[in-house]
Amino acid sequence: MAVLGGRGPRAEVISELQRERLAYRRSRARRSTLVALISTAVFAVLAWVTVTGAPGWPRVRRSFFDPEIAWRSLPAVLEGLWLNLRVLVVCGAAILVLALGVAALRTLRGPVWFPLRALATAYVDLFRGLPLIILLYLVGFGLPALRLTGVPNDPVVLGGVALVLAYTAYVAEVFRAGIESVHPSQVAAARSLGLGPRKTMRLVVLPQAVRRVMPALLNDFVALQKDCGLISVLGAVDAVRAAQIEQARSFNFTPYVVAGLLFVLLAVPTARCADALGRRVDRRRGGR
Repeated sequence: MAVLGGRGPRAEVISELQRERLAYRRSRARRSTLVALISTAVFAVLAWVTVTGAPGWPRVRRSFFDPEIAWRSLPAVLEGLWLNLRVLVVCGAAILVLALGVAALRTLRGPVWFPLRALATAYVDLFRGLPLIILLYLVGFGLPALRLTGVPNDPVVLGGVALVLAYTAYVAEVFRAGIESVHPSQVAAARSLGLGPRKTMRLVVLPQAVRRVMPALLNDFVALQKDCGLISVLGAVDAVRAAQIEQARSFNFTPYVVAGLLFVLLAVPTARCADALGRRVDRRRGGR
């Protein structure tokens, strides 16, 4: 027998067989990591040799990967990215609130609530099926054309409205799936304790639902980060439009590559957080 972590009386005692198993697992993990690193390096070298050996690589390098133009266009693209970040924060908050309301309407029970359920369902079907680029054109150019009092003309505001309309439909379905995944016994137990429908939803159902769908919500947030760049089609000078302006000045596509890399750097942390939460949910459910 051997002692694992000999600190205090709570040290665990393990057998020699268990020690051998732990050592074997560690060796397998180290070997798997080494194989993954080698295979990745080999793939990267092969990809680099294939791309740089192509006949058109010199022209592509000058047109898309010019370091001087990238450095010169970086400040303008960063300034545009700051606009994308502000749009992302405001739209993200609005989407969460509105989507939760739409999901709550879709989960109402009883025939008296049928008009609200039908309205929420029609909203989800319409804006989830409508391509975002078309919705941007309809909102960005259609609303100002109505000349209604109080309707804004700012392309940033109109683009944000279109993003909120589209993503609220998607996120509402995520919330609805989470709410419906809560077992009815949880609701029955809450009602037996004297909680009303509102308190049951707020204190019992929603916390469980949000925890279960958090990875899916983060994935939608990553998609929203990318789609915030589409407000450039309405004339907003964000990162994409700033890259377009710099490209027109230099007749070089490197600014687009700079903008794309910045969006990737913005999305990677959120994507990794979504993966980590997904694994955590799987462990809680006993899936792994």
